Amino acid sequence: MSRTYFGTDGIRGTVGQAPITPDFVMKLAHAVGRVLKRTEAHPTVLIGKDTRISGYMLESALESGFNSAGVDVVLLGPVPTPAVAYLTRAQRASLGVVISASHNPFPDNGIKFFSAQGTKLPDAWEAAVEQVLTEPPVWVDSAGLGKARRLDDAAGRYIEFCKSTFPNDLTLKGMKIVVDAAHGAAYQIAPMVFHELGAEVVAIGCAPDGLNINRGVGATHPQALIEAVRAHGADLGVALDGDADRLQLVDRQGRLFNGDELLYIIANERLHRMHSRGLAPGPELAGVVGTLMTNMAVELALKAKGLAFVRAKVGDRYVLEELEARGWLLGGEGSGHLLTLDRHTTGDGLVSALQVLLASVRQGCELADLLKGVELFPQTLLSVRLRPGQDWQRNTALASEIQAVERELGNNGRVLVRPSGTEPLLRLMVEARDAAVAQAMAERLARTLEAA
Repeated sequence: MSRTYFGTDGIRGTVGQAPITPDFVMKLAHAVGRVLKRTEAHPTVLIGKDTRISGYMLESALESGFNSAGVDVVLLGPVPTPAVAYLTRAQRASLGVVISASHNPFPDNGIKFFSAQGTKLPDAWEAAVEQVLTEPPVWVDSAGLGKARRLDDAAGRYIEFCKSTFPNDLTLKGMKIVVDAAHGAAYQIAPMVFHELGAEVVAIGCAPDGLNINRGVGATHPQALIEAVRAHGADLGVALDGDADRLQLVDRQGRLFNGDELLYIIANERLHRMHSRGLAPGPELAGVVGTLMTNMAVELALKAKGLAFVRAKVGDRYVLEELEARGWLLGGEGSGHLLTLDRHTTGDGLVSALQVLLASVRQGCELADLLKGVELFPQTLLSVRLRPGQDWQRNTALASEIQAVERELGNNGRVLVRPSGTEPLLRLMVEARDAAVAQAMAERLARTLEAA
């Protein structure tokens, strides 16, 4: 589908520049409201946001747009993106709306939507909204206008939901955990979740001022967490991004664990639990979905455990599509977007962190111990600029060299070649057990492309 406004995860951009302007956002909400009223006489939408200063302006624009179409609005205030997904489902609302640009800096913002079931919406729905945006507005009369109210206990409800995904017979007592909320949507919620499960919590990145979201803290800047864990002698560090759907963890030694490693820990815990009960895994645990960028070491380790592994395109949307198509539960990306569909309908940094902690507490192991035998392959990523009109896909010399490299690597590595989505660049990634081999082979491919 060709989209004018919607990207792979809603609509995003710089505030004050199209399309992230108050006039467009009001038109967007009006159009969405008209689409909702095709199937529902009196729709209700929930609106949550992160801590960007622009959230106030965009929230007001959304509220006006929805009300003008005869749609009621429930304002949640600053809450994580996955909280909106959960509350939309729990409140039996027609739609959930999130005002956030996730891990982007504060001048950016965006709008994304969740269905009544707390899931991403299909392309056909986005196409319907874009079509209505091309039409003149249809304002309802005064008697049909929507109303707005605030859900005062939104944060508390979501805290209880997060806690419910952690077994009642387990506790985090005795653990000191540093929690970094990136000055974002989970700044109040994240520390409370771990505290109420028994942990001693040290909070950093939990003092938003509207301008500091993701600035030097959070999942995209984990050095702050590493330093805080060491400084406080903590057992663990948890870092989220601005809207709290992305996760990074740090252990007491200051070692950083990425999403690939955390995905393996969660999958292996599920297997361990099944085997300890003398049960065979069901079809929903038959496999795991990663992306084209998932480290090969994790793929091999999962397969050694008897789990199938499938790669989707980069983006949690595509991971989710693959999971749903196969009826599987677990998937994710190295960036820390993890999906545990038996716990939540969407990626959730807090729920994912609790699933990893569950494995650590239940098995009585440090994170590093849970990853014994899984050593990530070194990756070399090179970007080669394409000349105007250069068609790399028809480059027979490059294709031949890729095949040669793949033969040499065998089961000890892989090659990934993909174009940049924003620049005339070709990304060449080689993964191998040996870093020098990965570097040498990536350079071979780059030279072949440049010589063609």
